[in-house]
Amino acid sequence: MTMKTIITAGLIAGAVALATANAAKAEEGEAAKEKCYGVAKMGKNDCAAADKSHSCMGHATADSSAHEWIAMPAGMCEKLVGGSLTAGAGGHMGKANCEAKASCEGKDADKAAEKETHKEAH
Repeated sequence: MTMKTIITAGLIAGAVALATANAAKAEEGEAAKEKCYGVAKMGKNDCAAADKSHSCMGHATADSSAHEWIAMPAGMCEKLVGGSLTAGAGGHMGKANCEAKASCEGKDADKAAEKETHKEAH
């Protein structure tokens, strides 16, 4: 073997080893991700909404929607305020989300009636 052949073989072997190591690392990174619902900013979601309101990345219409998700490293989501691994469970529980849930129906009217009763009593 000539010196040129040995050097070329060494370079090829090094390139193959580097490519293999990078591919293995990329697979590990993908396996260590999970969908985190309720923490995406408006227009920054990763893919389709869980409630099927849209099917594209970047189409979230509100911050912290419980149906929008972003991919996060495993274990990170549940450390965030509003973060959930379950669609519909995360996000802010403000008026916008309350109006969308059947269990919240009538709560605003109940509060208004309670305030009125309190005013009349005093």
